[in-house]
Amino acid sequence: MELPRRKPNRLLEYDYSRAGYYFITVCTKKKEPILWLPSVGATCGRPPLSPLGLIVEDELLCLDGIYANIRLDKFVVMPNHIHLILIIESDGCGRPQVAPTISRVMKQFKGIVTKRAGFPLWQKSFHDHVIRNEADYLRVWDYIDTNPLKWREDCYYV
Repeated sequence: MELPRRKPNRLLEYDYSRAGYYFITVCTKKKEPILWLPSVGATCGRPPLSPLGLIVEDELLCLDGIYANIRLDKFVVMPNHIHLILIIESDGCGRPQVAPTISRVMKQFKGIVTKRAGFPLWQKSFHDHVIRNEADYLRVWDYIDTNPLKWREDCYYV
């Protein structure tokens, strides 16, 4: 019996240390809604972050200081996933100063959050999308910005 093959998560032949804008989604293990506090009654926008959600937010805000050429542009912490726009900046000649890949940055981020939480809370891997132009960037920015208000319509809603 042949096991099903997993679809590759990354673009073949693409250099993920290349300067550019990347839209990334990371889900919690089994898509457990552990990053927001349970809402009581009607809330306007996003309910408060849980203690785990606060750890995630804190570590996202630290990403800029870990690598000189990595910048967090926009993010949102949802109940069972996060969305972010991560920028790899170039040195002015089109090359990153230091070349961490998106996979390395996300592995480091997920590892430190897991260490602080005291247990593994992430699903394996992550989803990424290379942002190719301004229209794509604006679409992603708007999606991240409005995601908390549309939570019940979200494909990750459990």
